[in-house]
Amino acid sequence: MVHASRSAVLQKREGMMMGKKDPNHLQRPPRLTRVHVDFPVYFTTFCTHNRQALLANEGVQRTFCAGAVQAVKAGAAVGRYVIMPDHIHLFVRIGMEGRLNATVKRLREGITKYLRQHSPGLIVWQPGFFDHVLRSGESYAEKWEYVRYNPVRAGLVKRPEEWPFQGEIETIMW
Repeated sequence: MVHASRSAVLQKREGMMMGKKDPNHLQRPPRLTRVHVDFPVYFTTFCTHNRQALLANEGVQRTFCAGAVQAVKAGAAVGRYVIMPDHIHLFVRIGMEGRLNATVKRLREGITKYLRQHSPGLIVWQPGFFDHVLRSGESYAEKWEYVRYNPVRAGLVKRPEEWPFQGEIETIMW
């Protein structure tokens, strides 16, 4: 396997982000042009179109988990996640050849295909997604505590461990 140098990967990422516009994401939030860690961990959230309650079910969770396992092929590792009725929170570590956009796109495409089996033409996703680069293991632990309590704050369960649509695909170590 041939590995590109770190600077070549960053230059490639910068070129894609600075020059080309993606017509599918006309209003996406700005992305960082440089990340100063070797394998960044992102806290990522993406939401359904008009915040439709489509996601908190076993079929979506199975599809999400299968896509997360396949994310390794795209140079990413999906860590902990919580699937809420209208959005998904997850932690993703991106490797040298990986791209966060590609990982999120792949996960969303799988879920869209699953949901459209029963509702052809369904508009599933709000354009774009939120991401935040984590800066330390402590930040990961703090964000996870916040995320795992989402179902409690939403009144869906009394304790976070009761929520069935959460888990961890890969252990992300600091």
